[in-house]
Amino acid sequence: MKSFFSRNIREDLPIEEDFTTSTLDEAIKKTRYALESAYAGFDNAIEPNLIDSYIYEINSLSKRYDHLLELSLLEKAADNMDGSQNSHQKSPIRALVSHVFS
Repeated sequence: MKSFFSRNIREDLPIEEDFTTSTLDEAIKKTRYALESAYAGFDNAIEPNLIDSYIYEINSLSKRYDHLLELSLLEKAADNMDGSQNSHQKSPIRALVSHVFS
């Protein structure tokens, strides 16, 4: 039995969430939006496999969201300790976030 795969790219398929951002606040907003979308999909899912898929997606996005919030709190605490406005650009947390999401 031969299988044929089309090389056509369908334009109507949803695009994967883009988490390559330059700021932590943008990453938090995008993750929160993706989490809300996953909850909406879970609420409307009927098939057991699809329900399981949404459960895994919600758990994954929740962990990402919690991690980003922790990074944000650490960054704000570091900014408050330094007392300068320019310290956030040289922050190791900023470098880590830009490296992870680029």
